[in-house]
Amino acid sequence: MYLEIVSPEATLFAGDVTSVTVPGVNGEFQMLTNHAPIVSLLQAGKVVIQGDVEIDEAFENKFSKEAGGKTILEISSGTIEMKDNKVIVLAD
Repeated sequence: MYLEIVSPEATLFAGDVTSVTVPGVNGEFQMLTNHAPIVSLLQAGKVVIQGDVEIDEAFENKFSKEAGGKTILEISSGTIEMKDNKVIVLAD
């Protein structure tokens, strides 16, 4: 599936991923390929990306890497939309 993470300043990441886990207002949830369409509000927490993720040098300081190939982005709030195997995270 294709993931795009957009902040007010720039597009922080855009590329194919295996899964993405986000901090929803009703709890953390994960999306995989062919997930049902969804729109949800996000709260403060971690966006966890799995897959072969390459971050642009300009934004590397916003992301961290964890064991198991996880790439983490801390957010304070946001919105997520998933439709037709494309996920868009609007993050603050």
